[in-house]
Amino acid sequence: MTRPRTCLILLGLLAAPLAQALSPTAPPQVPAQVSNVAWAADMASFATADRTNPPPRGGIEFIGSSSFRMWDSLAQDFPGQPVFNRGFGGSEVRDSTWYAGQAIVPYAPCKVFFYAGDNDLNSGRSATQVRDDVVAFVQRVQRDLPKTKVEYVSIKPSPSRAHLLPAINDANAKIKAALAKLPNTGYTDIYTPMLGADGQPDAALFREDMLHMTPAGYAIWTKALAPKVNCN
Repeated sequence: MTRPRTCLILLGLLAAPLAQALSPTAPPQVPAQVSNVAWAADMASFATADRTNPPPRGGIEFIGSSSFRMWDSLAQDFPGQPVFNRGFGGSEVRDSTWYAGQAIVPYAPCKVFFYAGDNDLNSGRSATQVRDDVVAFVQRVQRDLPKTKVEYVSIKPSPSRAHLLPAINDANAKIKAALAKLPNTGYTDIYTPMLGADGQPDAALFREDMLHMTPAGYAIWTKALAPKVNCN
């Protein structure tokens, strides 16, 4: 091999890693089963918290999107019950399905209360897709935890998403009908009690963003769920 050719090969070998270092880093890939790669950080936070303050095994888990994540008074609202919160981000139904092996199965809860669906509709998924996603979530949980009861909390009527109310009603009806055919599941309607006298979402139950709830909104949820928040 001639010297010039050898030099060109060496220069090529040296240039490759340099070009790689200078090229922009590819964005993290989001698996088709999840809506946002950011949820991996939430799972890491749960794992860190579990090392110092693990939730009770066999307790009552609340998992889903921000309406659960922001329920700061959960333990006070259900005194004497082994409740713990694993709501994360602005998650969609299939996110909780994807992360069930990390965020549900290790705790072996006696019950799982699940809230998700409105972010899904807002992102363009249909009512039928949301129903199918909820069924897939139930099947995923009960694959490893056949004795765990899954209680679905209906999609709420947020004023900021009033344009989605027909789709929300459709999804709620489809989910309720599907769960009625599945063993060890339940459904709680929080949509109806959150409407005002005019049949529209009651703005007094929501923060300024008209999406997330005030304590008054959570009081309605507490009343609706209290008879079920137990391991019976």
